[in-house]
Amino acid sequence: MVQDADGTTENTARGTGSEPEPRRSRPAGAEQAADPGLARIKEAAAGIWDDPWLTIPNLLSALRLAGVPLFLWLLLGPQNDLLALLVLVLSGATDWLDGKLARWLNQYSRVGELLDPAADRLYIVATLVAFVMRDVVPWWVAVALIGRDVVLTLCLPVLRYHGYEPPEVHYLGKAATFCLMYAFPLLLLVQGDFTFSAVVRPIAYAFTCWGGALYLWAGVLYLSQVVAAVRVARRTART
Repeated sequence: MVQDADGTTENTARGTGSEPEPRRSRPAGAEQAADPGLARIKEAAAGIWDDPWLTIPNLLSALRLAGVPLFLWLLLGPQNDLLALLVLVLSGATDWLDGKLARWLNQYSRVGELLDPAADRLYIVATLVAFVMRDVVPWWVAVALIGRDVVLTLCLPVLRYHGYEPPEVHYLGKAATFCLMYAFPLLLLVQGDFTFSAVVRPIAYAFTCWGGALYLWAGVLYLSQVVAAVRVARRTART
């Protein structure tokens, strides 16, 4: 699904061959008449700060973000894999907790919607960079997974320019992130000379292969939604 700027959702290309009828953002005055896409981007950026951002879930998300450089330093500096694993586990626990608190306390915000996936992506990038430098995974695996995120990030202003919100996270993307978040701690565990390393190693590689494949396929699906939305927006603008 791709959500347009007024909060409604529309079906995009997801193997069905259907395309959305675009709905536009609310008018933003004379500036939008001159360049409506740029006005939508500015309106969205301003709207982020209009939301309440000093909330408990957002503080937890900020704490997760602050743990990224510590996590990377533990992997590359002293190479203390057990402490790095602890940081990763605490990150997963706060990820679960901030979602629960947002629902319990009704503390939803646009800032929180941006911070939460940003922390997930940064942990994935940091882990892949460290694993490549330590020869845990081949470099092309990291390039493929990080490149996927770079491409999709560049699509966000394009969607906003044409009056759409980012695509909703679907089950395949969630499953991919779930697999990778299990794969990384397991890969850390098998780096040491533990008695159970021989048992854990194939499980770690299985999660890595499945998670990586699903992550890339989910990226292809997201990109197809973006292409379909832009095509419809351009076709409608010509009519």
